[in-house]
Amino acid sequence: MWNYSEKVKDHFFHPRNAKVVEQANAIGDVGSISCGDALRLMLRVDPATEVIEEAGFQTFGCGSAIASSSALTELIIGRTLTEASQLTNKQIADYLDGLPPEKMHCSVMGQEALRAAIAQFRGEAPEADHEEGALICKCFGVDEGHIRRAVLQNNLTTLEDVINYTKAGGGCTSCHEKIEQTLSEILSQQPVMSKAPEKPHDENWLAVEEVIAGLRPHIQADGGDMRLLDVTEKQVTVSLSGSCSGCMMTDMTLAWLQQKLIERLGRFMHVVSDTATISTSAV
Repeated sequence: MWNYSEKVKDHFFHPRNAKVVEQANAIGDVGSISCGDALRLMLRVDPATEVIEEAGFQTFGCGSAIASSSALTELIIGRTLTEASQLTNKQIADYLDGLPPEKMHCSVMGQEALRAAIAQFRGEAPEADHEEGALICKCFGVDEGHIRRAVLQNNLTTLEDVINYTKAGGGCTSCHEKIEQTLSEILSQQPVMSKAPEKPHDENWLAVEEVIAGLRPHIQADGGDMRLLDVTEKQVTVSLSGSCSGCMMTDMTLAWLQQKLIERLGRFMHVVSDTATISTSAV
């Protein structure tokens, strides 16, 4: 179960500007109902000053999507389009006192809708509709440009990051290879920053990693994935993604790993994920 801030709950239960703007002259549409999340952002902009005088939205999606859309409108009313264009998805999330990592794509969706609305108002030609090879995730209609912006603005480095921030790869998982290739190309174009060498993993880590490697094919076959985050003397922390993220069977998956670790290591190891834990009674 995800932990939501009081501000997220407030904007979900009492969304600001959830309405149709009758005299809107800038509209941005992103997502689709078939993909699970869709947002229409409507703005009434003063043509002379380009100040956003009114904003409204219609959102189909989860509570985080509604809260993010509400926060977006509050942040841009009264700003010029140039000022609004500088708004980042992180600022939207920060305004809500944070979002769970798995829900960051909701703030990105708001930022993408704003970009589309500003482009429409200024008469700028929309980006080509998924040129050949540009569409990465068919399940959620995410293209390379969307992924590139999310990676660069949020310093994303892993497949899991991209899934959390764009939803790409969060469905059937068939695009994971494309995402990783795109991510690799983006990161290879960035300046290399020097960093301290990583500490070699000990025998505990390697043993846990080996057990997880044996389970991953079965988890991936159901559309999920598991990644090792940390190992201490008595606890193992993993990250669950894809269909495992928020799944009702999460406890069973963690208990399965926990039992395999006990068999492999010959001692009890408590297993937790970055979003869930299991009790010792689960095995």
